[in-house]
Amino acid sequence: MQHSFYDVKERKKVSTDVTEKVVYGESGKERYAFKGKTSDGRNLTAFVGKATWDECELDA
Repeated sequence: MQHSFYDVKERKKVSTDVTEKVVYGESGKERYAFKGKTSDGRNLTAFVGKATWDECELDA
């Protein structure tokens, strides 16, 4: 699945594949995020809503 991430180093939005789905926080205060990588190997994180997070099906 492709998702839009903000690349801080390049200061622009980039679209790349989601490599991982992550949940941060404690019970009741969860935050949902997608992880991705730039073409040169840097890590990207985008926080998303639970509905978007649930829709994502990673190719395992």
